[in-house]
Amino acid sequence: MKKLKRFVYLGYYLKKLDREKFFAFLNYTAQTTGKAKFSILLDVLFSVFKYNISLLEYFQFRFFEKDKYERERWAGTGYMYEFQLRMNPPNSRQILDDKALFYKNYQRFFVHQVATLDELEKNPELTNKFIDAPSGKVVFKVVDGKCGAGVEVCNTEKFKTHGMVAYMKAHHFDLAEEFIVQHPILQALSPSGVNTVRIFTQVTTDQKVVLLGCRQRISVNSPVDNMAAGNLAAPIDPETGLVNGPGVYSDITKTDQVKHPVTGVDIIGFQVPFWKETLDMVKKAALEHPQNKSIGWDIVITERGPGFIEGNHDWCKLLWQLPEKQGLKHRIEPYWYV
Repeated sequence: MKKLKRFVYLGYYLKKLDREKFFAFLNYTAQTTGKAKFSILLDVLFSVFKYNISLLEYFQFRFFEKDKYERERWAGTGYMYEFQLRMNPPNSRQILDDKALFYKNYQRFFVHQVATLDELEKNPELTNKFIDAPSGKVVFKVVDGKCGAGVEVCNTEKFKTHGMVAYMKAHHFDLAEEFIVQHPILQALSPSGVNTVRIFTQVTTDQKVVLLGCRQRISVNSPVDNMAAGNLAAPIDPETGLVNGPGVYSDITKTDQVKHPVTGVDIIGFQVPFWKETLDMVKKAALEHPQNKSIGWDIVITERGPGFIEGNHDWCKLLWQLPEKQGLKHRIEPYWYV
């Protein structure tokens, strides 16, 4: 059964594979290690079955440099799919999958305004609040978008003559959000996009909240801050809110950054504002719907304090592990069978 499942996963990985990126990573690995490409490909396939990882993760986890003991420590796509399915059952996770439902249920933890297309149609005055917002921008989303997909930032000026609701319908957007003005310290770090904090939480059987990791996402000439879009992520010390490691890419051909490559602001030693308030908010929210036990929270920090963007039941194993430069499977293994 286990072997059959791994074959099914392999088919999924092949279907979803970014082939251009795969061969770029393969070429890079061959050049840097001196190993033959055929030999590397055999090791990739072996690792998919042995360690339950995806084809790309072989390179992103740098398995070509690691022995079997180090490889065992990394949680790949197959492993995380099974873990998150157990922690966040399909009949419970819809509250996290649907951005409108998430806002409805976690509204008290938001610092910015959100409205569904249906609410905007019924209340034209609500539409005007978005159009007249001080930022001069509005963010449109689809309710089930992932990794920055299905998101568009628009200047509100054009909606003073062309209807915002009509635009949303024409482009199949379900949700409008007030454009967030991030804290000035984060704006100085990187002004191209909102730089969110990701915190991973685990709810235990005795209703305690464990922090599995904290990360600062950092945009690099990008309106979004996802690693998948080519941006950086750095580890945050959960005790202090200080960034305690360099910014890393998921692209193995790029080097780590101790300073922001555009602004020159120090990444190591960067203090995340409102850290205590951020942790307090996340710990309270994690117990709001404890049927979802393991969540990756996306948090914006503003001058008014922290607020949620979204919660993820299928939180990213790259963002979790790459900034710490080690496999973190050991942090979640205790919760598998309890």
